[in-house]
Amino acid sequence: MRDWELRPASVADVEAVAELRAVVLRADLERLGRYDEQRVRQRLRDGFAPTHTWVIEVGGAFAGCVSLRPAEDAQWLEHFYLAPHLQRSGIGAAVLRGLLEQCDRDGSLVRLNVLQGSPARRLYERHGFTVETEDPVDVFMVRKPS
Repeated sequence: MRDWELRPASVADVEAVAELRAVVLRADLERLGRYDEQRVRQRLRDGFAPTHTWVIEVGGAFAGCVSLRPAEDAQWLEHFYLAPHLQRSGIGAAVLRGLLEQCDRDGSLVRLNVLQGSPARRLYERHGFTVETEDPVDVFMVRKPS
């Protein structure tokens, strides 16, 4: 695993995150017939909350991001994107493990949604997430604190 670190996101990170989202989600969205070049970026811009977001840096360079947004009954894991060349390197699993340890200490339920057929679902299942509901596009998953 390469050296990585998390830093708090800022408003200035929104375009880098929007671009990474478009790259990372493109194949899954195209497979589902849902890819729109502008919409995939704008949805991120519209929902970007730097207060609850961290940037993943590898060697001091932008490599990804993740959000953990508080909600009434759970924390929502959102916008978890890692540059394609760093996927399967162990960085994503390490980031997720750290966030889940924090949620376990707080006794927080964690929710997320992942696109149907996304390989990311296997990562979430390995970390204790189970399917709560699904529709033709999204799989909604939940993880109870351990």
